[in-house]
Amino acid sequence: MKTMSMRTSHRVVSMCHLAILWLASVALAGQPDPPGQAMGRAPVHEAYLFAHMTHSDYGRLYYSVSLDGLHWTALNQGRRVTNDYRGHPDIVKGHDGRYYLAGNRNDSAPDINLWVSDDLIHWARYSDVTPNLKQTPGYAQALQRIGAPKLFYDASSSQYVLTWHTPHEHGTPEDPERYWASQRTLYLTSKDLKTFSDFPRRLFPWDMATIDVIIRKQGDRFYTIIKDERYPTLDWVTGKTIRISSAPSLFGPYSEPSPPISPNFREAPALIPSPNGQAWYLYYEQYPGVSYGLSVAADLTGPWYQISGYTFFSDWDKYSFPPKVRHGCMIPITRPQYDRLVAAFGKGNESE
Repeated sequence: MKTMSMRTSHRVVSMCHLAILWLASVALAGQPDPPGQAMGRAPVHEAYLFAHMTHSDYGRLYYSVSLDGLHWTALNQGRRVTNDYRGHPDIVKGHDGRYYLAGNRNDSAPDINLWVSDDLIHWARYSDVTPNLKQTPGYAQALQRIGAPKLFYDASSSQYVLTWHTPHEHGTPEDPERYWASQRTLYLTSKDLKTFSDFPRRLFPWDMATIDVIIRKQGDRFYTIIKDERYPTLDWVTGKTIRISSAPSLFGPYSEPSPPISPNFREAPALIPSPNGQAWYLYYEQYPGVSYGLSVAADLTGPWYQISGYTFFSDWDKYSFPPKVRHGCMIPITRPQYDRLVAAFGKGNESE
């Protein structure tokens, strides 16, 4: 009995030693960092601004900033940066070097509101537009709903594209998802964001529910990053995921969407180029305000893979956010712009 007890004891001690050595090796090895960092060289993209909402103050404007596109710090002690704005924040740098911000009072309001800023610090109301939804060709059944207006400026054609999503069916107690499955992406165009095209048009030729669409350009090709808004089922496994479509021209025709880049139940894509300009960082929210995911690719056509985060282990968390941030938009900014934003608002978050 004594011999067996000693053998068991030695075996337990050996297993403990092996476990300690394994944990030590993991701690020493760490995990590889995401690609795209400048690695001691001058970055192509020096800093970033994340204009977003929060879980407790949905539809209002907050700022977080980053120097590496991965680790984000709240500004203004986690308070609003303006009390006037309402909407899902989306910012674009325009034809005159100024910044334009799209929003709306709520989804049932008939108008889209635009704001302008020289410095990203002070925002002033710029214009309003009321799309005539019923005049949308092939979409006369559109409901009076305007969701998440977003802006893209195409320098090659000197025009803005203002997009949003509009449904054509009401939800019911038995089928509330019918409302979301009927969402379609519409757009107006403008040269100056003062006057707009006469009526909206549908952006995509295919009959699929889409929301939260952003347009970006890489090389001579245009890309739309979309949320597939159908509910996920065995018959529609791509539902509630982020997907990408592309076209040779701004208004298409756009290709069938790619396979999912995100898991299910993700929305509000935000895309930025990495600091060294050789990778793309695509963020998306796990709603409602649960966490953020990050996928990375060298090219917008992919392949994409997901970066580890929100594990609460420092070796595994390769990106981080202030608590309770909700969706908005991310844009590259210069280091002087970053410094001015920090000087104007200060860093920190009240809930940290």
